Amino acid sequence: MTVIYEDNHIIIVNKTASEIVQGDKTGDTPLSETVKQYLKEKYDKPGNVFIGVTHRLDRPVSGLVVFAKTGKALSRLNEMFKNSEVKKTYWAVVKNQPPEEEGELVNYMVRNEKQNKSYAYDKERPGSKRAILHYRLIGKSQNYYLLEIDLKTGRHHQIRCQLAKIGCPIKGDLKYGFPRSNPDGSICLHARFIRFVHPVSKETIEVEAPIPSGNLWNGFEMI
Repeated sequence: MTVIYEDNHIIIVNKTASEIVQGDKTGDTPLSETVKQYLKEKYDKPGNVFIGVTHRLDRPVSGLVVFAKTGKALSRLNEMFKNSEVKKTYWAVVKNQPPEEEGELVNYMVRNEKQNKSYAYDKERPGSKRAILHYRLIGKSQNYYLLEIDLKTGRHHQIRCQLAKIGCPIKGDLKYGFPRSNPDGSICLHARFIRFVHPVSKETIEVEAPIPSGNLWNGFEMI
């Protein structure tokens, strides 16, 4: 975990691919607890430290996660994420070239809780939710393509599922059809930029995460 931005109300960290944002059945220490411990030590705070989870990233995904340090910030950020008022941009490495260099994907997604997987359809189905993203080809290497994705809605496994549907599963993502896992268990999906109006000061906050180190993300010629 690396802190990218912090003020009195919010803290934004760069999550590594192995970390979970919130506690789950694995019992592994979640990022929310790591952030609490960091604040406790940094400010020498006695007792319990407040940290509010405003959104999540899947465990094998890296990049920016916003936490609230106050109740006021948490309730306002929750509302902003719910109303798609937070601009989130991701980078993804895929094996196949997308059908067009730039495009908008609109699908109807159904989540299967038992499989922890989502399915994307072209038409509405019972229980489906509309999912929209915009992608753009921004880089090429000898074997892979680098896409920049603006997420318009926030569905379960949305980017992973929608890219797989157009024949572009994310590198390392076995669940959605990539043939091999990455050695570190990650998938090549990275929450790269985030922009929103600060829930208290009303200033525009714009933050960029560094690209993960290692050869999974190397060798791209930017377009």
